[in-house]
Amino acid sequence: MQTVWIGVGSNLGDRRAHIAAAVAALRNDPLIRDVRVSTLIETDPVGPQDQGRFLNGVIGVRTAADPASLLDLLQRLEREAGRALIGERRHWGPRELDLDILLFGDRVIQTERLTVPHPELTDRRFVLEPLSEMAGNVVVPGIGATVTAS
Repeated sequence: MQTVWIGVGSNLGDRRAHIAAAVAALRNDPLIRDVRVSTLIETDPVGPQDQGRFLNGVIGVRTAADPASLLDLLQRLEREAGRALIGERRHWGPRELDLDILLFGDRVIQTERLTVPHPELTDRRFVLEPLSEMAGNVVVPGIGATVTAS
């Protein structure tokens, strides 16, 4: 089982309900255990400002799933919430649900579909604050600093 940290955000529709539905689905997945959720914070969008504010947080899980399978699950949950597929949506545009793998244990992953640690992890307050709340002493692989120090 690996400890995985997932960024979660929503700025369309019932933001709390979208996040709660994703958390419930993760809790019901047979490969996922110990689902925890940070405090949710309201933040301005990154990129285009002609959209609503985001509700952001971090979800911590323990999973037996491999990174690609977990990514498939997260993308399915995004689509079920109503998020349009890549190519049908504006980059950094509004979305019902956004789920990003931030850290996958102590692994560094670089594939066509997935980069872990998330490449913008250390630049985003809306990720660092909730992640620090839950796992401030976790060392970011490839950087060597803890989440709190990043």
